[in-house]
Amino acid sequence: MNKLYIGNVSEEASAEDLETIFEQWKIPHSGPFLVKTGYAFVDCPDEKIAMKAIDILSGKVELHGKVLEVEHSVPKRQRSCKMQIRNIPPHMQWEVLDSMLAQYGAVENCEQVNTETETAVVNVRYAAKDQARLAMEKLNGFMMENYALKVSYIPDETAAPEVPPMGGRRGFPPRGPPRSGSPGLGARPKLQSDVPLRMLVPTQFVGAIIGKEGATIRNITKQTHSKIDIHRKENAGAAEKPITVHSTPEGCSNACRTIMEIMQKEALDTKFTEEIPLKILAHNNFVGRLIGKEGRNLKKIEQDTETKITISPLQDLTLYNPERTITVKGSIEACARAEEEVMKKIRESYENDVAAMNLQSNLIPGLNLNALGLFPGGAPGMGPSMVNAPPPGAHAGYSSFGSGPFGGEGPFWASVLSASSQPLAGQQESETVHLFIPALAVGAIIGKQGQHIKQLSRFAGASIKIAPAEGMDAKQRMVIIAGPPEAQFKAQGRIFGKLKEENFFGPKEEVKLEAHIKVPSFAAGRVIGKGGKTVNELQNLTSAEVVVPREQTPDENDQVVVKISGHFYASQLAQRKIQEILSQVRRQQQPKPSPGAQPPLPRRK
Repeated sequence: MNKLYIGNVSEEASAEDLETIFEQWKIPHSGPFLVKTGYAFVDCPDEKIAMKAIDILSGKVELHGKVLEVEHSVPKRQRSCKMQIRNIPPHMQWEVLDSMLAQYGAVENCEQVNTETETAVVNVRYAAKDQARLAMEKLNGFMMENYALKVSYIPDETAAPEVPPMGGRRGFPPRGPPRSGSPGLGARPKLQSDVPLRMLVPTQFVGAIIGKEGATIRNITKQTHSKIDIHRKENAGAAEKPITVHSTPEGCSNACRTIMEIMQKEALDTKFTEEIPLKILAHNNFVGRLIGKEGRNLKKIEQDTETKITISPLQDLTLYNPERTITVKGSIEACARAEEEVMKKIRESYENDVAAMNLQSNLIPGLNLNALGLFPGGAPGMGPSMVNAPPPGAHAGYSSFGSGPFGGEGPFWASVLSASSQPLAGQQESETVHLFIPALAVGAIIGKQGQHIKQLSRFAGASIKIAPAEGMDAKQRMVIIAGPPEAQFKAQGRIFGKLKEENFFGPKEEVKLEAHIKVPSFAAGRVIGKGGKTVNELQNLTSAEVVVPREQTPDENDQVVVKISGHFYASQLAQRKIQEILSQVRRQQQPKPSPGAQPPLPRRK
């Protein structure tokens, strides 16, 4: 890829003219310029210099009144499935680019190229030649965030004249050492993390962070390869302002450290004597997993980083502010280490939820996760919720992470289920699940004059009833939910969320409930598996506790109970997998037609 094609060359141009331009821009070349009518060719010493020539000259430098177009010289026989896309907005999320490329065909390989430009460059290989040609036609010159994409073929050495290649070398190795924040060899490029870093900083330090005419913030952005939003105009008069940092995890951490150093210096210069802790904002849904069982995760981070960490109470949450404030006290170095560990836990929780929801969508045929709006825009395969957007003056920055109707019904995965408006394809079979809730929570689930349970039933499309208490001292009550899979998902999700919202579980606890499913007695063995293999695999897959009590007496319908305990996602996944097993058993129980049997004739009307 050292040979360059120079297009849009004036008829007056000579080899000497082109040589002068290359010398002027300090671009070495390893051979003479071959000038034809309207175009020219030249060899560069290596790929890096060829890329530099393309970045500096193409579409930017004029010769005799014509703007030169410079790209890799690719013989026609090698113009197959590989292309290079340049001038990609530097902070664009990989998922956006990935979904855009997928519109034109199956992408076999996509690797980020190491360049000196601020914009990103990727090499892409499609599965077929016609797909690459369509992508070339549609994307070249396509505007993204005020950047015009530049697309050109790159040599495909494995290309046959007619047949698209089925094997061969896929993609190109990265050129030179990976730059900060870019993926290493073999990794798919991810221009930034799905989860940005959100910080709170004292208002009096915002000016120092921005710097004169924005010089300081530009410098931080450039050094850390990040995009930083300072929400100055939000919450006028507030003592603190939120900052959102979009970058790789490393870029976010570097930006955080730099911002803390700037605040420390400004405090010394202005003789500000109070301690300046690091304050991280995190969605409430992830905080329980950050804290860990009995606070173990948080204690370990404190011990490992030599910091003191506190988390704001649940009572501080509002309809439009679903975030908790994580306050970290210690030296700048200690706080920086703590930030890395805290955000690592939060990102893991987010990725686990995304993975669980992707699996959930496969287990419930027709469940439309885009319609449910469970995850922020930019999540793989997800779209942003378009309902109940925060009004002007609400906390800023949620559009990039976690936008949507948080609040009213607890954690975001439960509360935004109301965005669902698309029914399942086809008629789904109704299921009955017995969900056990704290007896004291019955009033909250029923609501005043039964309004809440009626609304929940309408919203979910399920029958929801609360069974009578089994004795005066019963600590749990059974909620009987009947409906198809999507209705179960929505109804149970809302109940989990309501219990958290009403503080029936502590701030350091995750909501875990027990659900019972009745299965035919002859199918119980299939759920357990030989030597307990199936039930053990089920528990490992879903993280739920699944128990089939032995020596049960089947009820009047010859059914026994399977008990499932866990948080919402774990319980849902376990329920789906058990229903999957039951469906297989039912199919196998259906009588098979005897050989040679004739189908029944239609009856005459």
